Order: sequence, then structure tokens, then C-alpha cells
Amino acid sequence: MRTGWRTARVLDVRDETPNAKTLRLGLDAPSGHLAGQHYILRLTAPDGYTASRSYSVASPPDGGSEIELTIERLPGGEVSEFVHDVVEPGDELEVRGPIGGWFVWGGDTPVLLVGGGSGVVPLMAMLRQARLEDRADLVRLVVSARRPADLYYADELPGPQTTVVYTRESPPGATRAPGRLIADDLAPLRRPGDTTYVCGSPAFCDTATDLLIGLGVPAQGIRVERFGPTG
Repeated sequence: MRTGWRTARVLDVRDETPNAKTLRLGLDAPSGHLAGQHYILRLTAPDGYTASRSYSVASPPDGGSEIELTIERLPGGEVSEFVHDVVEPGDELEVRGPIGGWFVWGGDTPVLLVGGGSGVVPLMAMLRQARLEDRADLVRLVVSARRPADLYYADELPGPQTTVVYTRESPPGATRAPGRLIADDLAPLRRPGDTTYVCGSPAFCDTATDLLIGLGVPAQGIRVERFGPTG
């Protein structure tokens, strides 16, 4: 991990969902991040006031100097609203990282990934790494989203490694009725020896963890990353 702040140039900004944007940032040196790690993004006002928030890296570890951060817009959020309303290609931002050593995947062990809403972001880095390295067989990913319009990475995420659970509105032709994640969604995906990564809101993580333990997954085999609406 690099401990100091560094300048990142915004190379691209794209809509991910109606409430989320992905920033592609160019760093001054290779990122060196692992799938599951995050960066702190800091904004500094002309009067010196600063605001900073942590955002997971969505891009896979590929040895390059570009990273992608997907940022959900939160009402009243100092950083997220600025990113959504002001930031554009060519801007420079301050970042620090990569950070994190617990919720990371090295790309060489079988994993079950369970994400709720924007909690899919660090898990997407893991899925992308697996696909990039032709090790997609190691990954099984379950994502919970409210409705199709709210699914992050909708054009890229689907595949034989992934299952999407819609809680409020399902797409036409779906065989599963809308509803919260249940044990039956997870049971067919369990494999002995998997490490399980769970990421989402505190309520989602608690529910998913309880379901997994109820299915016989040992607690020591579950890694959890919770996030809150810090904006």
C-alpha cells in the first residue's frame, strides 16, 4: 500500500445505473491493488476544507496504472454528489491506496461471492480477474439488485459464473419471482472449501451470513465487508 496521496487523472466517466457512475482514473504508477481492495478519494475546496470517502476498486489487478471506481450517488453526499454533478474527463483528483488486507482475493482459490446492490463492486474486480486469467471456474457470484435498471455492470456481469436475484422487479421471462435473497438461492452454489466473500449494507451482510451459516458454511470461511451511506 502507498501511504501518501497521489494525483489521479479522470480518463472517463460513464453511467453504470441511474444512481451510479464509474470513474476510470489514470495513476502516476501501477496501482498494484488486489481484487477487493479500495482507495480513498479526497476533495479539497478552495478554502482548504476537505472531504474524503473510500471506494472499492472495480477493475481487476492487471499490472496497469488505471483503476475504476464505481460511486453511488447518495442524497446530501459531499463526495458522491460532486462526482456525479461536477467531475468530468481531464479533471484531477487526489487518491490514496490501495488499502485493505482482509477482504482480498489472490485469484487462485475457489470462492463464492455474495453482493447486495453496490456491494458488487469489489466482487466485480474478483470476477474480472478470474475471467481475465481464464480461471472463471473458481468463481461463483450471486448479486442482489432491486430491479434490472439497478444492476451494476449489466452488460458484462452475466455469465455462467453469475446469478442475479431481483428483490422488487424481475425482467421479462425470469423464472424466479422478485424477493429477498433466500437459502435456496445460495445452496446450489456452495462448494466444499470455498472462501465466501459477502459485501453490502449491514442488513444485507447479516442476512446473507445467517443464510450461509444455516447452510453449513463455517463462520471462519466467510469474509464480510459492510458499508454505510457516508456519501
